[in-house]
Amino acid sequence: MSRTAPETDSTTEGLRKGRLGVVGIVFFVVAAAAPLVGMTGAVPVAIVLGNGAAAPGAYLVVGITLLLFSVGYAAMSQRVTNAGAFFAYIGRGLGRHAGIASAFVSILAYVAVQLAIYGFFGAVVAAQFGLLPWWAWSLLAWLAVTALSLLSVDVGAKVLGVLMIFELASLLIVSVAILADGGPEGLNVAASFAPDRILIGGLAGSAGIAFAFAFASFIGFEATAIYGEESKEPKKVVPRATYLAVIVITVLFAVTSFAMVTGMGSSVVVDKTLELSEGLVNPAGVLFSLAAQYVGGWLGTVMSILVLSSLFAGLLAFQNAASRYFFAMARGGILPKVLSTTNRRGAPGTASILTSVISGIIIVVFAVTQLDPFLALFSWFSGLAVLAIVLIEILVCVSVIVFFRRNRGSENVFQTTVAPILALVGLVLGEYLLMSRFAILAGTSAEGVDPTVTPWAMSAIGWVLVLVPFALLAVGFVVSGMRRTSEDDQLLRDVIS
Repeated sequence: MSRTAPETDSTTEGLRKGRLGVVGIVFFVVAAAAPLVGMTGAVPVAIVLGNGAAAPGAYLVVGITLLLFSVGYAAMSQRVTNAGAFFAYIGRGLGRHAGIASAFVSILAYVAVQLAIYGFFGAVVAAQFGLLPWWAWSLLAWLAVTALSLLSVDVGAKVLGVLMIFELASLLIVSVAILADGGPEGLNVAASFAPDRILIGGLAGSAGIAFAFAFASFIGFEATAIYGEESKEPKKVVPRATYLAVIVITVLFAVTSFAMVTGMGSSVVVDKTLELSEGLVNPAGVLFSLAAQYVGGWLGTVMSILVLSSLFAGLLAFQNAASRYFFAMARGGILPKVLSTTNRRGAPGTASILTSVISGIIIVVFAVTQLDPFLALFSWFSGLAVLAIVLIEILVCVSVIVFFRRNRGSENVFQTTVAPILALVGLVLGEYLLMSRFAILAGTSAEGVDPTVTPWAMSAIGWVLVLVPFALLAVGFVVSGMRRTSEDDQLLRDVIS
């Protein structure tokens, strides 16, 4: 199972252990969620097209759903430690074929979301600084991300740590300033968090749109278990990091979005959001304007720069996640063994390079075909990624329930059954909302149809993107069914045991 290549000092013995603690993993996960990007991009749209002042409540409900998911997910991490967490968890609960199939969808999700961020990053930098076209800025970031991903994982964690401290500090400063002031109408908790306000317009209408954007904002939180092999005490670190990451992201999103609503006034928040965002043409203008109004112009300027660092942090986080999935699948015999090698720093070097090659090629293709970096690269791939991730989370919930019914231990019924079932219900509903409102998420509405009024109003490219995760899941089952040798079985047992 191991080999050594002197010229690259690589080995298949595994990732370098003991590099990360709870805080280091949380930095990777919160970076992947890119909170500043969510607050500047998703929240204004959720307010205007969704449930208005109750958008913070939608974020809170989704956060609670994912916290319930984390209960079973963390319990599973006590039994399985693997760099391909979803792959391994689903394989243990639902069998080899389901595990392999889910691995293909997981890789799709992480590569897709990284591509989306490359498009957003290039578009934002080109708009702010000019000098180079978007794709050139994206490729410069691509070079830096590739280089950092080849270093020891704790180096990446330190880089993310610095970026995240500034990002979180800026959000906390503006939130505290607005909430302390009370805004033009004072604090109105009921307007944002009362159940009837959260569900205003119904799940088939405006509330469903808000929930869809909230689910999209949380992508990346589940990556805690991916770093289990590189953590100091995975059985303790992964569960703690999972709970802490979900709680931090949920509180941050709910509080900051509530502060934004308060700063504008809950009764006029939709009109005010449209005004500050120039009709949603510039959604980032909402938070930047509020920062300038309640703190000072300097913070708005700082936050406009921190958006770039937030995007870069997300690029590095998803680069690490995707490369570790490639590594885990190769180690399990599903992909070429060369991808299971680690470099002298303990990083999955070959898998990281493959991840970069894929993303680099697609950036070039979008540049050559002159497709818009935001309307196409970002919107299409971010929508695709969140659909894929929620699909896998649904399978994980089912897997947790099945696994613990067959393998009873010290875990209680809430961990093994109640929480996973509640999360499953929420995630299935979330997947439906994401699919039915995909035209708004990905900008792929059918010609002549208003997607804010009509669900499922997608163009041909929208339908293709929606169906890709399910098609790839089916392909994974076929690939798994074709692998029947005893050697493959042993390799797969190594991965899912």
